[in-house]
Amino acid sequence: MLAKSFKIGKHHIGVGQPCFIIAEMSANHNQDFDTAVKIIEEVKKAGVDAIKLQTYTPDTLTINVAKGSFLIPRGNTFAGPKNLYELYKTAYMPWEFQLRLNIIAKKIGLTLFSTAYEPTAVKFLEKELDPPAHKISSFEMNDDGLLRSMAKTGKPIIMSNGMATMEEIDHAVSILTANGCQELAILRCSSAYPSKPVNMYLMNMNILREIYHIPVGVSDHTHGMGVSVAAAALGANVIEKHFTLDKKMKGPDHKFSMTPGEFSLMVQSIREAEAAVKEVSFDVHGELEFQSRVLFRRSLYIIRDTKKGEKLTKENLRSIRPGSGLPPKYLEKLLGLAVNQDVSRGTPMSWDLVKST
Repeated sequence: MLAKSFKIGKHHIGVGQPCFIIAEMSANHNQDFDTAVKIIEEVKKAGVDAIKLQTYTPDTLTINVAKGSFLIPRGNTFAGPKNLYELYKTAYMPWEFQLRLNIIAKKIGLTLFSTAYEPTAVKFLEKELDPPAHKISSFEMNDDGLLRSMAKTGKPIIMSNGMATMEEIDHAVSILTANGCQELAILRCSSAYPSKPVNMYLMNMNILREIYHIPVGVSDHTHGMGVSVAAAALGANVIEKHFTLDKKMKGPDHKFSMTPGEFSLMVQSIREAEAAVKEVSFDVHGELEFQSRVLFRRSLYIIRDTKKGEKLTKENLRSIRPGSGLPPKYLEKLLGLAVNQDVSRGTPMSWDLVKST
């Protein structure tokens, strides 16, 4: 049975817990170690919970063939390299970087894990990095061999579901659970780069939660932060977003990634969204709202000096601000009653003013 909640490092993942926010480095390191280190440092400053890498080589993803479906069509976001092999050759992160980056992330208290793209990458990560979790990309969720290898680690798994039918999602979940996975989160994802908000279908998250009773979230490839903040408001437990130092840098993923300043604002907005929907309450909250209730709410006031024995009428009793008198709903009940004392203009109406003596 899959767990309703679990931990990744020090972070609790599940309903009632703060959203686990992941910065995806992807290819934005530009195969430069110092750039990768800078990204990790900026991710930490932005208040992000985790940094995610990608573990593959061009040879583990494809073969070097320049014809047919191996060619990247003109107009595609990743157009430039001639074929898939050339794209991944310029985008992958050298595996020796990952060992050093893991040490750096640990020193600054940032959770680091990776997307493995085939079983040898899982084996490498387990042996060399011992990550607190594993990630399955949308493109690999149909690879039963990878899913089996990852599930057998016993680590929590986060799986994106872009392009997948419900039947394919169910098949992937069954492979994972049959091979020992007990802690799984599924992320709603549109595997277009960039994605359009209209194609995100965030309500799918709640359907997946109802079906599998597990944490859910979103892998967001849209421009801006609107989708991620909306996901948090809808109850996302995990949010993943691409992180870059500069959108103008050369590389396949920079343009649809978020800069440090943008990411920091997104994290702040997600936390505000979480706070705004945390529970149901119809009480007055905070000193400022209590002041507003007294100062600006309407209530019944004596608006003209009134002598003892004089009856209350619409000429001497009105509903006005502030709110220290009786509620306006008692106006009709009070009209026609005589006051039991002299009452000056500006006195809040109370039952004591009309009690029999």
